[in-house]
Amino acid sequence: MEMTRRSLLVYGLLAAVWVLVLGWQVEEHLRVKDAAKADLRGRSKDIANTLSAFIRGLRFREGTVRSDRVESVLNELVNGRTNDLVRSSELISIALLNPAGEKLVWAGRPIDFEHKEILQEGERWGRQTVTIVNPVDLGAALAAEGATNPTALVPPPPPRDLSNTNRDGGRGFPRREPPPEEARATNVSAGAAANAGLLGGAATNSAGRTMRTRRLPWLRAMPEQEYQALLVKNALHDLVLAMSTDSFEAVCTRDLWLRAFIIFLATISVLGSGLAWRSLSKTSELQIRLIRASELNTHLKEMNLAAAGLAHETRNPLNIIRGLAQMISKQPGTPPETQKKSREIIDEADKVAAQLNEFINYSRPREVRRSVLALSSVVAEVVRALNYDLDEKKIALQIKGDVLSIEADEQLLRQALFNLILNAIQAVDGNGEIQVVAEKRSPSEGVLEVRDNGPGVPQDRRTEIFKPYFTTQEKGTGLGLAVVQQVVLAHGWEVECLANEPQGAIFRITHLKLAA
Repeated sequence: MEMTRRSLLVYGLLAAVWVLVLGWQVEEHLRVKDAAKADLRGRSKDIANTLSAFIRGLRFREGTVRSDRVESVLNELVNGRTNDLVRSSELISIALLNPAGEKLVWAGRPIDFEHKEILQEGERWGRQTVTIVNPVDLGAALAAEGATNPTALVPPPPPRDLSNTNRDGGRGFPRREPPPEEARATNVSAGAAANAGLLGGAATNSAGRTMRTRRLPWLRAMPEQEYQALLVKNALHDLVLAMSTDSFEAVCTRDLWLRAFIIFLATISVLGSGLAWRSLSKTSELQIRLIRASELNTHLKEMNLAAAGLAHETRNPLNIIRGLAQMISKQPGTPPETQKKSREIIDEADKVAAQLNEFINYSRPREVRRSVLALSSVVAEVVRALNYDLDEKKIALQIKGDVLSIEADEQLLRQALFNLILNAIQAVDGNGEIQVVAEKRSPSEGVLEVRDNGPGVPQDRRTEIFKPYFTTQEKGTGLGLAVVQQVVLAHGWEVECLANEPQGAIFRITHLKLAA
């Protein structure tokens, strides 16, 4: 339970670290995105300031600028010919608006001004473009002493007629005398005239004298009221820029990939840390289990030695009992009933002695002393030792297969073969068949099989028959196959029980190491 709580705490901390890294990267991406937007807005302001400088250089004294010259400046900006101010193809369109939001001059692609919220919000971001509105403050032009006029656009001059020459030396523009009403002095101050929008008309200086502002030659024939309306309508108020967001998108995409890569590395790190902690926890648990298993194994070894010693000491009084029973049965004058009981005592003592011998043999440590053995010779010796049992049940035994030389402990191999063949003899009935087959599976490994045509072993018991004291024979002790497995494991081999079609069982020993 303590380990589980600790693991949950570690996993929770790792998840919290991952969430913090994720939030940090999202915040950094938003910061980079805002910085890219601010950079684009800054470039739009630089363009607006440059355009203002151009217009101030083109402005006449009364605050008017020719629209054709402004339009040429806008075209140069859109086409990117104003040195390094505008990046290639970044500025898509540009327009100058009057206070009513109407376009005065523009260059580039048309800008849709049906969305009035653009003028209200100051900018509008689209999928590929951004429209930014910058208020234009071009300063004021001097109309007279103490009077100023805002900057307004006026139409360019008409084509000149070289046949007309006025007395002022100008060509193409007939001289026009101002109407009498325009020559009259007014009582309106210069500041009031400017606030009222009376641009380019009469003004009064601080001395109370009436002063006239000069119009451009081709506008002198225009009536005063119409001229004033023209100046009010064409006054510059807003600069609208439509700029490409390709650079903005490129910066955002590049930063997004960077943040995604950092998040990916953080995810891998968190997952790796979690797996490392899981492996560490399992390793700690396995170490604890190994220590406990080692302690239990030591305890079992001690119990095994004690049991083996007890079995060895039990054989001595058992032999005495058996000897006394034999003496009683052989004495003259012993009643038949007593002789019968004595023989039963001898039989039971033999059974107990056999079980004790197998137990002592099973509990004995298996120390392997390998040597090169001819497998067929060892099998033949074991078969000769069991000839009496084979003849008694009239069982035919055949030794087949390849002639192999293996590396094994001769005594332990004989013991294992003895138990396997004896188990087969006990399994088959009269006139049964047993085969001992040796095969070479590879240049370095061989296989040994003991086959019989007895009743076989059910599939659910083929692994249990190698456990101590598990037997399917009436006279079996349940330790023969357990000893076989001990010998096999001591050599590094494997043993398994299989079905022998159509009837019987096969005990197969694999991974026998062949001698060079």
